[in-house]
Amino acid sequence: MLRRLLQAIPLLILTSILMFLLIHAIPGGPDAIYDNPNLDAAGRAALRASFGLNDPLPIQYFKWASNMLHGNFGNSLYTGQPVSSVLAQRFPATVELFLSAFILSLLLTAILGTLSAAYQGKAVDYTITTLAYFGISMPIFLLGLVMQNVFASSLNWLPPSGTATLGYTFSPFNALLDHLMHLLMPMVVLAVTFTAGWSRYLRTSMIDVIRQDYMRTGRAKGVPPARLLLRHALRNAVIPLITIVAIDFGAIAGGAAITESVFAWPGMGQLFIDSLNRRDYPVLLTALLLSAIFVIIFNLLADVLYSVMDPRIRYS
Repeated sequence: MLRRLLQAIPLLILTSILMFLLIHAIPGGPDAIYDNPNLDAAGRAALRASFGLNDPLPIQYFKWASNMLHGNFGNSLYTGQPVSSVLAQRFPATVELFLSAFILSLLLTAILGTLSAAYQGKAVDYTITTLAYFGISMPIFLLGLVMQNVFASSLNWLPPSGTATLGYTFSPFNALLDHLMHLLMPMVVLAVTFTAGWSRYLRTSMIDVIRQDYMRTGRAKGVPPARLLLRHALRNAVIPLITIVAIDFGAIAGGAAITESVFAWPGMGQLFIDSLNRRDYPVLLTALLLSAIFVIIFNLLADVLYSVMDPRIRYS
């Protein structure tokens, strides 16, 4: 783990450089902050100097990176608040949506992938495969809009957006229930999108494991089918899936951003899109860097989980 962490340091530095250069490559770049017709030339010059935009690009990067290492992420160009405060307000909502959707997706993947492999070539397998292809082909934003139209507008079962019903005073229990009702649709939309693909990977891996000699030996010895599938087959079949899940972390984050926008969920994804529209570059850079850090952490966790699921795996 220590070796993997040390390897992540140059990767993170390179990623931060590329992100910094991409922000400056956007048409207008950070210079857009002083593109105000009400500012005179002196005001523009003072604003450029205050943001350090007169320095050469390498100097700007080293100043930004140095401030980041000291916990100074700058101030939002839109609200004037420290970026750390802006992110702290949004981060819990994203963690809640991400973890709930991630756990639901893994549970559905394990159930559907195992059933599809166990009943290969039968009606159950064909039904799950059809649903999986539907989930793979359905864009996140379209699925979200369809669910809003069906469950919020037509049936009026669930609230269409937000995190709480405004204008009502609830008891603690009813407030929690109301919040969960708001969470349900964005959680399901995000989970279904990734369950569809992951269940296909698990099905293929399960079929390969089921055909192994030790599985035939277990059946011959009278091991119950459920125990054989869940304890022996699933544990070995899930190892390739760990790689896919770790690689898909960036896609999950992108899906969360779209989902948060559709359902007005006040998290990091919606903040990122709003900051992009407002050209709030300090917030954008910090959000991108946090995403890169979490991608690296997820890949490190994948390495650890390999050895947990299969003790034969060792890293040199």
